[in-house]
Amino acid sequence: MPTATFQHLDDQKRQRITAALLTEFSHHSLADAQVARIVKEATIARGAFYKYFDDLTDAYQYLYQVALQSIHRDVPMTAGTPLDVAATYQAVASFVDQAANSPYYALIQRHFTQNEGQLPAEPMPTTPLPAPVWAAMVLSHATIKEILLHPEQRTADLDRFHTALQALA
Repeated sequence: MPTATFQHLDDQKRQRITAALLTEFSHHSLADAQVARIVKEATIARGAFYKYFDDLTDAYQYLYQVALQSIHRDVPMTAGTPLDVAATYQAVASFVDQAANSPYYALIQRHFTQNEGQLPAEPMPTTPLPAPVWAAMVLSHATIKEILLHPEQRTADLDRFHTALQALA
């Protein structure tokens, strides 16, 4: 994850760097990504990149978390919050239906097709989630992955997802 130095940057500079990361990782796999292109687009020194991130994988994981937070921003997923079936379903349906308009579409699609297997296993969130909320989160990601990889099965995948959410609630 980014360093405290990155977290303390002014919003405009942090957004510029995040935008450069999004461009790079939307157009290139993690294996083909280059710090040189990122720093050029972000207009920062190469050394600054390494003050903010350990390496490209670290920068990618930061960006992927930003994307997930944006996609799930309308879904209550905190400890003590019951599963909101409608909000969870709507968040996934909205993303896949408007995926081509999302700034994160290419990133998420590339994640599932090229980058997912190159990343270290992600630890579980430090805040324990109720089992139904955790299961809904896992199902959300699996459903998005299936639809992005096999868009012709969109309706069946969303129907199955909705049924599973109702069973969890």
